[in-house]
Amino acid sequence: MPIYQEKQLQEVSKQFQIYGDILYAEPTKIGHINETYMATYNQGGTLVRYIHQKINQTVFTEPLAVMDNLMRVTTHLRRRLEAEGAREVTRKALTIVPARDGKSYFCNGAGDYWRTFVFVERAQTFESVQTPRQAYEAGRAFGRFQHLLVDLPGKRLAETIPHFHHTRRRYEALLKAVAVDQYHRAAAAAREIDFALKHENIVDVLRKALDRGEIPERVAHNDTKFNNVMLDWESGEALCVLDLDTVMPGSVLYDFGDMVRTTTSPTLEDEKDLSKVVMQMPMFESLAHGYLESAAPFLTEAERAYLVFSGKLITFTIGLRFLTDFLSGDKYFRIHRPEHNLDRCRTQFRLVESIDDQEPAMQRMVKGLWNRVSAEAGLGLKKPKPAVPSTGKAKPGSRPSRRKSGRTHPARG
Repeated sequence: MPIYQEKQLQEVSKQFQIYGDILYAEPTKIGHINETYMATYNQGGTLVRYIHQKINQTVFTEPLAVMDNLMRVTTHLRRRLEAEGAREVTRKALTIVPARDGKSYFCNGAGDYWRTFVFVERAQTFESVQTPRQAYEAGRAFGRFQHLLVDLPGKRLAETIPHFHHTRRRYEALLKAVAVDQYHRAAAAAREIDFALKHENIVDVLRKALDRGEIPERVAHNDTKFNNVMLDWESGEALCVLDLDTVMPGSVLYDFGDMVRTTTSPTLEDEKDLSKVVMQMPMFESLAHGYLESAAPFLTEAERAYLVFSGKLITFTIGLRFLTDFLSGDKYFRIHRPEHNLDRCRTQFRLVESIDDQEPAMQRMVKGLWNRVSAEAGLGLKKPKPAVPSTGKAKPGSRPSRRKSGRTHPARG
């Protein structure tokens, strides 16, 4: 949590094209990377909220490239939505407030890069999926996000974090950590290390498919956790996708794979009781249904064939990262107890096993859903959505509980 410096934020607020007086601001708990504040302004007697955010240059070493990507992506999303005649566009795509010099950011004398977003009202996010309807909305949101960016014009987007989903590099990093064993933890993780070694055969599958052109490189979000989807308070429908700093070239399969990892298991990623960790078929069906409805117009046959596998690979990759960090002294992921990263690794590897066990049934499910979706001429007939459960509303700006209420902020990281 950043330490709120009122004077600093007062000065930052004057650098953006906001016509009003800042009344107060509070640091938000959203994300673990960028320093983020929700600020309330008086604009002609009306209270209006914005998000101010300082880019973490330790993680994003090229902030200008990040902002160039962000401007291109959000501008294109807005144009596509407007061309479709969409209403409430500023609730369906993040809106960057320009600085007073016309740039998309403000850089102060200390070299800090700040940006400002319009605050999305009457919306919230959830830390974990509670219902099949929510899984459906997650799949629909990210599928539509990818679809809207299929025709992004101009040069290739910058890689804001190079090799982000490069499983071979993650695997090699694990081997190095095992060989060094600087903290003498390899013995405690012997079973997990053995599991990783036995699954080397899956490490290069998607990377090689990309290299040989079997699947296309596309604009991908690369961080498709459920809490990066904002849902409308009343309808429960997905509004927009958040956390766009990792939007860069990749594969849509990386996105779908991370959706499978984060939406289909009933547990959090550090669950110690591994008997509770399971890939739930009803959640997967709803997720895949929503995704295929949105992504069907552009997905190739090869991409569809790898959808289920992508869930296994990305879950395995994240497990490798947790295991490597445990062996390396817990340097990257924040921990809250001894062996926390090892517990996280075990949860990921158990989910890999569950996906492995159900892979044939998941493949049949995807094939059946695809036949249903593609049979709807041009996707003109909308499939009925699962029943909408009651969603507890959160007050604007309220801090969410771990499981039920969601955050109401439009940008995180």
